[in-house]
Amino acid sequence: MVSTHDKEKPWDTDDIDKWKIEEFKPEHNASGLPFSEESSFMTLFPKYRETYLKSIWNDVTRALDKHNIACELNLVEGSITVKTSRKTYDPAIILKARDLIKLLARSVPFPQAVKILQDDVACDIIKIGNIVSSKERFVKRRQRLVGPDGNTLKALELLTKCYILVQGNTVSAMGPYKGLKEVRRVVEDCMKNIHPIYHIKELMIKRELAKRPELAEEDWSRFLPMFKKRNVARKAPKKIKEKKVYTPFPPAQLPRKVDLEIESGEYFLNKKEKAIKKLEERSIKQAEKQAEKAKTRAKDYIAPAEKDYRRSNETNKRVSDALDVDEKKKSKKHKENK
Repeated sequence: MVSTHDKEKPWDTDDIDKWKIEEFKPEHNASGLPFSEESSFMTLFPKYRETYLKSIWNDVTRALDKHNIACELNLVEGSITVKTSRKTYDPAIILKARDLIKLLARSVPFPQAVKILQDDVACDIIKIGNIVSSKERFVKRRQRLVGPDGNTLKALELLTKCYILVQGNTVSAMGPYKGLKEVRRVVEDCMKNIHPIYHIKELMIKRELAKRPELAEEDWSRFLPMFKKRNVARKAPKKIKEKKVYTPFPPAQLPRKVDLEIESGEYFLNKKEKAIKKLEERSIKQAEKQAEKAKTRAKDYIAPAEKDYRRSNETNKRVSDALDVDEKKKSKKHKENK
């Protein structure tokens, strides 16, 4: 078959939005018959969401009834179920209803979550609980994503045109597909210790470049900032364990107390002899300690070493030479005076 990839397509113009999803109407269902099988989805919700879900359940039912989707709230099991009815005509609306109950279970408020039923809105629930092993580090990085007073999250929402909610071990995002892709990248990198401010700067530059039509077909990598990763020097451990040579054989068995007594001959002594031996050992140790103490006491009575103030032979010679010179000078002056 001849490829038509490189041929001109006059009908394919730049003003066509290929991502736009056309609304599915009842007349688009050509057969007009109900679905042959019932489709259903169920999700569990935490205990603390029970009160809120009870209060807004009438609104949820009304929103889903418009699309002919049945819903059920089970407070005993803690679950929400959505399923198609005989009047459902849109085959994709059940997937939207599934996303709605997932968002409600993840603490997204109903006025925001109900927007998922629109065709141009998608959602992504990002799991962040298993990325970091340490609980303290996880809490710190999650807070870094939110930022002081939620400023980082707000900036991310404005740049990606998405709604973002950080709750527990998940991050729920709603918006266009392009924005959701950026949100997932920023969230996962944040949990991998890359600060979200770097991505925010990059997104701001991209947004400004998109306003310039002359750069539409150029490479933007030269405009984007390149951040170098800095490895902070870690403290060296105090005790470095030396790697021992691997031996397949187990270590030699340590001798028992009885074996040591047999070796020294103590095992064959009676109680009286053992007591005498212990006294002898104790007296020897006491004598050694007394001798050490006597030495330390005797140090106080030893005179300190004194400096040798006697002159050396060279010093004596220098002094005598100097005296001879002085005497000669005196005798010379005496002769001149005469």
